[in-house]
Formats: sequence, structure tokens, C-alpha cells
Amino acid sequence: MITTVITVTTITTTVTTVSTIAAMGLTAAISMAAIVTLIGFLVTKELADASYSRPQQHIVKFLSIGILPLIIVFAIIVVVKITEVLA
Repeated sequence: MITTVITVTTITTTVTTVSTIAAMGLTAAISMAAIVTLIGFLVTKELADASYSRPQQHIVKFLSIGILPLIIVFAIIVVVKITEVLA
């Protein structure tokens, strides 16, 4: 009876730990993808904005739409990381 309780507690603790680690890994991967995408959009926008051709100005407008949500995501990531450090 005691062995069964210890085994169930150990399995529950292990599953919870593995789930937490997996969730943190997924969060880190999504955060990194968002940051890399933001950097790519900003670089591409600056390069396209240097030209005055009409097609490249359309690219600048297109990229401007995607940059704002990514900046918001970046700000949230920064706030969460600062909160983790201070807590």
C-alpha cells in the first residue's frame, strides 16, 4: 500500500516536471521565432525603403503591417523576462 502511494506520487511529479519543461521549451522557441522574424522584417523594410521604386514601396507598406504586432510581442517577452529576474 505504501509503495503504491509513493509510486503514484513519483509518477505524478515526473509528469508535471516534464510537462513544465516541455512548455518552457515551446515558449522559448516561439519567442525566438518572433524575435528573428521581427529582425528580418525590420532589415527588409530598411533595405526596401532605401529604394524609391514603386514595387519596393509596396513591400515597405506590407512589412509595416507585420512589424507592429511583432513589436508588441517583443515588449511582452521583455516584460516577462524582467519579471522573472526580479521575482
